[in-house]
Amino acid sequence: MKKERISIPQPRSTFLLVQCQKCENEQIIYSMTNNNILCKICDAIIAEKTGGKAKIHGAFIRRLD
Repeated sequence: MKKERISIPQPRSTFLLVQCQKCENEQIIYSMTNNNILCKICDAIIAEKTGGKAKIHGAFIRRLD
């Protein structure tokens, strides 16, 4: 197989900009987290670990590339 035809796999995880529902603080998180992510201001759970992609409890704003 020629090297030009070998496709490079794209990552399934990205960084996300998420807004807290309680205090509306914006925070950057990783989409596949190993820990529960808390808001830095009000300590509410923004993202919960699931073993794969995180379950987001805040408002998703946009994906950062």
